[in-house]
Amino acid sequence: MALDFLAGCLGGCAGIVVGHPFDTVKVHIQTQDHRNPKYRGTWHCFKTLLVQDSMAGLYRGMSSPMAGVAVINSIVFGVYGQSQKLLKEGLPSAESNNHLVCCFLTGAAAGIAQTPVSSPIELAKTRLQLQKAQPGVKQQRITGPVQCLREIHRAKGFRGVFSGFGVTLLREAPSYGIYFATYEALTGSQRLLPTWQMLLAGGLAGTASWIVSYPIDVVKSRLQADTEARYSGALDCLRKSVRTEGYGCLVRGLNSTIVRAFPTNAVTFAVVTWTMRLFGEDESREMTTSHVKPLPSSWSSSDRYGDSAPHSIQPLLDSDYLQDLLRANLALVPQETAQKPNGSAEQFDEAHHFEWAREMIHY
Repeated sequence: MALDFLAGCLGGCAGIVVGHPFDTVKVHIQTQDHRNPKYRGTWHCFKTLLVQDSMAGLYRGMSSPMAGVAVINSIVFGVYGQSQKLLKEGLPSAESNNHLVCCFLTGAAAGIAQTPVSSPIELAKTRLQLQKAQPGVKQQRITGPVQCLREIHRAKGFRGVFSGFGVTLLREAPSYGIYFATYEALTGSQRLLPTWQMLLAGGLAGTASWIVSYPIDVVKSRLQADTEARYSGALDCLRKSVRTEGYGCLVRGLNSTIVRAFPTNAVTFAVVTWTMRLFGEDESREMTTSHVKPLPSSWSSSDRYGDSAPHSIQPLLDSDYLQDLLRANLALVPQETAQKPNGSAEQFDEAHHFEWAREMIHY
């Protein structure tokens, strides 16, 4: 269980470093004034932010998701991993017959579980990303996520800190369900995937989840960026946005999100998988060793032939170890009586056959 949380933490950190500049571009495009848009598209927004604020502007607000990614991703992958294990133990037939459905449900559960943590973090991230750089001022009024949330709490209390919580929950449940179900569908039952396949499957899984949940994310971003109380809630935000800008506003900035989603989630899944593979190697070896049945006592190293008497055959037949071997390799037991070249039947020598089998197994 601890390994699931560790893998999620490392994968999330790697994904944030790769994808945060694209997330900054996405938020700026989603929240700009449609009556007087500053950016003509994703590339124009990227260049404008780079010229105005340098590379630091693209990474502004990264401290918020980075501070929470350890908690968020550890919750996501931890809850998903444990839910999968519980489902396989409790309903093995249902899990095997409806594997992708179970992946969707456990993924949705993971998304719901991390929403109380991710919602305030995304609120702080959005507010920090939308801060304007002021010429000649080295330090902004709000310098980090903790200070940002403290200011919001001072002004609006806990209700302000959890602004957009409902719409975030509505986004995360189907998003993570599709996220994990898509990854499982692309990888199948394979466990030792090559790195390029991990990257491809993770990138496509992230892209699919964002395409489905993006309209809800637009509403969430606008609601959390609203400092002038223009919207009374998520539904009011949706109505006013569609009324004034049309349905096109719900997909504005989607291209920058897809550009961000593919590398971010590709790296996330690759790091998670490699962490599980590397740190779980010893655990897997121990589990494998613990499932190997011990040799019968008569097969000790001091006397590999056992009692070396006909009486030893019956204990061998009763031993689980040899029974398993016989079931796995039918060649050890003749299917019919052997025939001599002259046509007469040869009697099967049971004692000689088992002595030969034990000799072969020993070597």
